[in-house]
Amino acid sequence: MEKGNSTTRSGWVLLLSSIAAFMVVLDTSVVSTSLSTMQRELDASLETLEWIVNAYILCFAVLLMTASALGDRFGRRLVFAVGIGVFTTASAACAMAGSLEWLIAFRATQGVGAALIMPLSVSLLSAAFPPEQRAKAMGQFSGIIGLAVLAGPVIGSAVTEGIAWPWIFWLNVPIGLFLLATLWSRVSESHGPNIALDIRGLLLLTCGVLGLVWGLIRIGGETWYSYEVLLPITMGLLCILLFVGWELRALHPMLPMRMFRSRTFSMGNAANFLLYTSLISALFFIAQYLQVGQGYSPLGTGLRMLPWTAIAFVIAPVVGNLVNRLGEKRLVVCGLFMHTVGMLWMGIIAAPDTSYGAFIAPMIISGCGLSMAQTSTMSVVIGSVASNEIGKASGVFNMLRQLGSVFGIAVLAIVFAANGDYTSAQMFTNGFAPAILVSGVLSLAGLLVGMALPERKRKLTTNPPAAYES
Repeated sequence: MEKGNSTTRSGWVLLLSSIAAFMVVLDTSVVSTSLSTMQRELDASLETLEWIVNAYILCFAVLLMTASALGDRFGRRLVFAVGIGVFTTASAACAMAGSLEWLIAFRATQGVGAALIMPLSVSLLSAAFPPEQRAKAMGQFSGIIGLAVLAGPVIGSAVTEGIAWPWIFWLNVPIGLFLLATLWSRVSESHGPNIALDIRGLLLLTCGVLGLVWGLIRIGGETWYSYEVLLPITMGLLCILLFVGWELRALHPMLPMRMFRSRTFSMGNAANFLLYTSLISALFFIAQYLQVGQGYSPLGTGLRMLPWTAIAFVIAPVVGNLVNRLGEKRLVVCGLFMHTVGMLWMGIIAAPDTSYGAFIAPMIISGCGLSMAQTSTMSVVIGSVASNEIGKASGVFNMLRQLGSVFGIAVLAIVFAANGDYTSAQMFTNGFAPAILVSGVLSLAGLLVGMALPERKRKLTTNPPAAYES
């Protein structure tokens, strides 16, 4: 009976953490497909539209490691609940925002809530499952996150055209209220190591990530060699170097540098970074190509992206069950290979007169690959550390995912601007084709990194790091 109750509670943790993560990740992509409608109704400039997206990403990326440290210290369930409350309240405020300035401010607040939710959802999940079941649970969890990334354009376009753009934010409110009402009775509290907060480390890392993200975001409005880009990136890199130096000698570091001595941890995070540089930048430009280059409406665009997105609903649950059987390395390599093929294929055939049907096969191939790689990279990173360090590992993983997203869009934007513009379908395609080819090259780089991952032993032990060959 006790075992049954434990299994039920673990199932609830998986369900609630997955719903919360789905809500957070979905919010990133649904907004992107609604920007053109916001621009018309709110008379927003291009730079303002960028900040509706970037304010969220900026706060999200900067505070991830801080959230992990707070959860370990004050209670993971408590910080997770605070994050849900902040995110839900900010979502309602976004829907009711009376001006663009307030909308951007509330989007930043959403990012704060998202930063509190994501790493703590992984920490709670890892605490609820024993090591021999953790890889499967993490695979299912990361598969659901992958669904949110890919389903965003469809849901965002359908809600915007079918109802109104504020409803992309109102949708979060009942979900958040359900999570808060259920959380306290279904999820137990857990803590990380009971050590003092590394305040200096928190400040250095926060400033470092802030500088990097700010500089990358500014590439959209400035040339890459502008001081408005180079100065914050340089300051960010300096703060990151100071952070590493401090963590190497700190008594209680917020991020033990010895974790990076593990080839599994380092290569897994590198593959994750490169995966998201390719994925989010491709998502950003493919959605625009179908509208500007092919002439479809936002809803028509979302529906035509279904071959890319809907396949994840089939593949992700299967991959979650295959992680323990095949090992993450095979799934990461195979997934990134398929995504690379899909992106290169699309870049080669892209033209204003290319029929939509020609894109279906590469979309399906890429979608299958993404489902494999997204699920497996999280599993390999979380499985490479001890149980009491999973919160820290989750913070690093999610922070690099956000940095990769911003970096990928910045790189593809430079390539696009050098070859095309928005003046006509032909000019847009002139920029899109080389940009999406670069997305494929970034995925190929992730594939090469994935090949450097060590093989995981078939038999799992009670110590997750021992489940990998050195």
